[in-house]
Amino acid sequence: MRRLEVAAPEGFPDIVPGDDLPQTIAEVLRRDGPLPQDDDVLVVAQKVVSKAEGSVVNLAEVTPSPRAVQIAAEVDRDPRMVEVVLRESRAVVRTRPGLIIAEHRLGFICANAGVDHSNVGLGEDYVTLLPRDPDASAAAIREAMRRAFGADVAVLINDTHGRPFREGVIGVCIGAAGMSVLSSYIGQPDRYGYLLRVTIEAVADELSSAATLLMGQADEGRPLVLIRGARIEHGEGGAAPLVREPSKDMFR
Repeated sequence: MRRLEVAAPEGFPDIVPGDDLPQTIAEVLRRDGPLPQDDDVLVVAQKVVSKAEGSVVNLAEVTPSPRAVQIAAEVDRDPRMVEVVLRESRAVVRTRPGLIIAEHRLGFICANAGVDHSNVGLGEDYVTLLPRDPDASAAAIREAMRRAFGADVAVLINDTHGRPFREGVIGVCIGAAGMSVLSSYIGQPDRYGYLLRVTIEAVADELSSAATLLMGQADEGRPLVLIRGARIEHGEGGAAPLVREPSKDMFR
């Protein structure tokens, strides 16, 4: 029997800018476990990474540009919020009342370029951004786990994104270290000898989504998940391969 274990330690403390997040993760795992082992995957919620690294903005200090004011009128959003979205974006892809779909500076297509009011805890005018370099954040946590536990783990930073043509959000990987984020089956036979031609599995997204089931979306306070028993390919990581090139994107 193949088994995948997914565990979320309880009692994770509130994170504020300047906190040592890798040290906090190690302390939580020592207290509530499970202790990391080689080949485990740690999934860390983007929100605590952003807060620890100071990727937060006080909207009271933002002056919206004319373009932000125009878009804000079209989508019925705070112009200051729209200004932050524009600063984080390469391009605005689509808009509708209440929502901006943008291409984030890291290449992800997501709502409001990842700018978010929820679970910030620094005041009603504060929003979080995606981490400046999620891959580097993952690598730092991975190295801290090696020092703390002597374990060679992979680390994923996850966020929740919507999907075209499907309702609801799911967890996706926006930063990775220690594993390949994609797994190719091209050239492998199926059970009946047919050679697969196009199948590439987004393993990091699947693991990120599994972790999201335990993390929750509201007041659960579980931003850390340890996954054991996953089939991963070791590598330096990096989430960029998950982003489809525009030339291959049939919907842009």
